[in-house]
Amino acid sequence: MQRPPPEDYSLKEVNPHLGGGKITGDKLTSTYDLVEQMQYLYVRVVKAKDLPSKDVTGSCDPYVEVKLGNYKGTTPHFEKRTNPEWNRVFAFSKERMQASVLEVTVKDKDLVKDDYIGRVLFDLNEVPKRVPPDSPLAPQWYRLEERSGVKVKGELMLAVWMGTQADEAFPEAWHSDAAAVSGADGLANIRSKVYLSPKLWYLRVNVIEAQDLIPTDKGRYPEVFVRASLGNQALRTRISQSRSINPMWNEDLMLVVAEPFDEPLILSVEDRIAPNKEEVLGRCAIPLQYLDRRLDHKPINTRWFNLEKHVIIEGEKKKDTKFASRIHMRICLEGGYHVLDESTHYSSDLRPTAKQLWKSSIGVLEVGILNAQGLMPMKTKDGRGTTDAYCVAKYGQKWVRTRTIIDSFTPKWNEQYTWEVFDPCTVITIGVFDNCHLHGGDKGGGTKDSRIGKVRIRLSTLETDRVYTHSYPLLVLHPNGVKKMGEIHLAVRFTCSSLLNMMHMYSLPLLPKMHYLHPLTVSQLDSLRHQATQIVSMRLSRAEPPLRKEVVEYMLDVGSHMWSMRRSKANFFRIMGVLSGLIAVGKWFDQICHWKNPITTVLIHILFIILVMYPELILPTIFLYLFLIGVWYYRWRPRHPPHMDTRLSHADSIHPDELDEEFDTFPTTRPTDIVRMRYDRLRSIAGRIQTVVGDLATQGERLQSLLSWRDPRATALFVLFCLIAAIVLYVTPFQVVALLTGFYVLRHPRFRHKLPAVPLNFFRRLPARTDCML
Repeated sequence: MQRPPPEDYSLKEVNPHLGGGKITGDKLTSTYDLVEQMQYLYVRVVKAKDLPSKDVTGSCDPYVEVKLGNYKGTTPHFEKRTNPEWNRVFAFSKERMQASVLEVTVKDKDLVKDDYIGRVLFDLNEVPKRVPPDSPLAPQWYRLEERSGVKVKGELMLAVWMGTQADEAFPEAWHSDAAAVSGADGLANIRSKVYLSPKLWYLRVNVIEAQDLIPTDKGRYPEVFVRASLGNQALRTRISQSRSINPMWNEDLMLVVAEPFDEPLILSVEDRIAPNKEEVLGRCAIPLQYLDRRLDHKPINTRWFNLEKHVIIEGEKKKDTKFASRIHMRICLEGGYHVLDESTHYSSDLRPTAKQLWKSSIGVLEVGILNAQGLMPMKTKDGRGTTDAYCVAKYGQKWVRTRTIIDSFTPKWNEQYTWEVFDPCTVITIGVFDNCHLHGGDKGGGTKDSRIGKVRIRLSTLETDRVYTHSYPLLVLHPNGVKKMGEIHLAVRFTCSSLLNMMHMYSLPLLPKMHYLHPLTVSQLDSLRHQATQIVSMRLSRAEPPLRKEVVEYMLDVGSHMWSMRRSKANFFRIMGVLSGLIAVGKWFDQICHWKNPITTVLIHILFIILVMYPELILPTIFLYLFLIGVWYYRWRPRHPPHMDTRLSHADSIHPDELDEEFDTFPTTRPTDIVRMRYDRLRSIAGRIQTVVGDLATQGERLQSLLSWRDPRATALFVLFCLIAAIVLYVTPFQVVALLTGFYVLRHPRFRHKLPAVPLNFFRRLPARTDCML
């Protein structure tokens, strides 16, 4: 496979005309200061009164037609109304204006030909300009006139002004560049929208025991287990070892639930009477809204629940039962955990579920989605390629979707969004998609929005209060290789409200403390993450306009844990890249031992003798050396955000057969059952090995990033620490330091706590090259 030129995949710095050029120092003055201003002519059609009747029947079915050159927008029509009220806004792009007169015509809807009622003309040179935060322009009454200019009966209330995309009317307006889109559903599908992820909780069901079960066959020992089901989730306990009608389990089941709590938790006690046959001994339905909400690890009171053969549905009368089997449980909603719904490497939010445990924000992230260049045609229309592109950005619980730009390979969005930042060691993801639902959506659900590419930016790699304006390559891996789908231009600014608070964050645990005091297993986390992503994608796909499942899953990197020979190779070479420094030191030391360079060897001998004679110089020298390296590397610190790296991801030199394996379904589509079983087993085991290898590479790269200035705050903290440590260790006797270190390492368990130490927290927050992985 021919390797494309590497410069095609590089990050480029651009100089857009942000905020209309209103730049004062490092800050920009308007609220839309990270995007280029786009001028629009806005026409708000409010209502009409005293319209004349044109039909033979004497009725009037009025609608308004707003026309500017070749662009024409219409309001809905009202039947038999002489005083209609529309309250619609039309926006005409100034770039595409081909006329100097705006014509607003009122017409009467008719079966054969619509009747002309009257019109209002506006000279565009006379239209006033309005820039927020100015108050909205008040609409005025205008008398209708004939084409000849003679005034006629009827008045129209209008407001006409020139504005920018910062105008409040912009999101809901009809746009002239979307004139080809038909229907209310189609128009809804192209508008910009802000979404919020549902609030997710972990539901812990501690199944303790059951009493007085009544199995059908009383002549055998029952093999009883408990099944918990909620929506699409179903978990079960192990079979009780007590083998009686009073079984015991004391087992935890963890599920993911989302507010509002629509469905109850269904618990069923079942008896396995045959290898593939179970008998239900009793069920109970538990509404989630009344459950206890736990913020820490304090125990919750246990409760007994009656088991019934049939779950009572709302509205049915409950039958009185004098005797019932019972189940003993401890159920609570865990508010102290963070529900992971995205890959831990690219997490955008690390806060616990319960709002009471949230810390104050440390800053603000502002992103201007400017435009895209050189997009590839994604579909065919009227015999030619076309693309209807929109962007989706995800950070924390807030998702944003830009408007869709119709039929353009160089779409200009120029939309700006803001997020509160609670942790600098988080990642924002921005994806570009092709809209395939412009004409009322797809009722069958077969058509999917196509992915054009995405960008990930880690906040900790950004300098505060600096505006980053770059063109990011949009790279997607296809079955025939990696492909550049275009470039997206972004303006990003991370503003810190308190530098001290942000520096303090580097000493705190990455996740809420419950993840360390009562950790979940790896298999539990994988299962819960899968359930969380399913819930988020289902909820967002029900919004209007919907954020579709394929979009949400692409943004959340669902499926990134599956086996891939390419990723395994990439992670192996990442480890080799980390170890290359140690290997080089080993080779250098081997050369010293073999007297390859006698002068260097003699100097090393002298240095070794000095350090042995004066051991107190060892640590100060090392820390001072690291400090000097850090200061020296400051000159070559990264000035650009990280981006997708095809060479690091081994996407530019992958074998076609390996690509075929990566795009193979799971389970595999191989014809023979034996091959399928072996192939799936290999991929499952290899996927875990790949994850471990990637984690090892991440740790090593974090070690490298201590002095690389990739995260400027972390490197500054470490370099400062090295200087202070060098001074402190210089004035402190070495024997005392060694003694204290030994005592600390060998300290009694009573003096240890379960939360990670500050150095470990700091290290886990350092950036790695996972952000650059494709």
